[in-house]
Amino acid sequence: MDRLLRVWPAAWSRQQRSSATMLAASVLLVLILWLIAIPLSWAPEPIGNNAQLFAQGTRVTVELTVVSGLAGVLLGMLAALGKVSRLPPLRWLAGFYIWVMRGTPLLVQVLFVYFALPEVVPVLRMDEFTAACVALALNVGAYNAEAIRSGLLAVPRGQVEAAHSLGLGRWHTFADVVFPQAFKIALPPLVNNIVALLKDSSLAFTIGVVELTNAGSQVKSTSFQAVPVFIATAIIYLVLTTVMTQISNAVERRFDIEGKLA
Repeated sequence: MDRLLRVWPAAWSRQQRSSATMLAASVLLVLILWLIAIPLSWAPEPIGNNAQLFAQGTRVTVELTVVSGLAGVLLGMLAALGKVSRLPPLRWLAGFYIWVMRGTPLLVQVLFVYFALPEVVPVLRMDEFTAACVALALNVGAYNAEAIRSGLLAVPRGQVEAAHSLGLGRWHTFADVVFPQAFKIALPPLVNNIVALLKDSSLAFTIGVVELTNAGSQVKSTSFQAVPVFIATAIIYLVLTTVMTQISNAVERRFDIEGKLA
């Protein structure tokens, strides 16, 4: 990451270089999704003749990650606020949600949302992609909630008391003093959860979503060549996680005003 930061002009501030790195990595990710079929088509069979299927699976994997990741951050914020709420019902509800989501396997949650939930509440019948997004968001939201809650509790009590002494109300104290500091503290585990979500999205394969792992499985079933297929699948995952890790690191450094990250 530091090598990438040195690419930009030395006169730029650390935040400017981090923003440029984040933008460059995001553009690279878009280019990968747009053009990935071209280098894959150069590969020998069975990869080359199934390049479009791999490319489509890669795009679906990133879509699952982005949609469920954003929803998971929102759910995590709401659950964290509920967990530290003064209202016992909110604390109990948030605690129960976190307990269930963290205490059961993600695979079971995906299967439950797609197969079991519509039997209990028929109006919640969803297509495969939507069900996968809901299950992934609920799961990562529970882990995000604990990260955000830890950030909220890490803000010194004196900061709140100082804000009150300056005449700030409860809402302005939270929005202007507590939450910005808590968000910076919670940011590293949050971005780590998003990167892990990219790999966890492969479990959508179990309900028929044609993401990257499912695409590789289909090619393996027709070609009977497991080694090249899953090596190609692993390489694509590795490229995606590397780019997303660079974006995540740049986001962390963008908010590292004090320069604590060397």
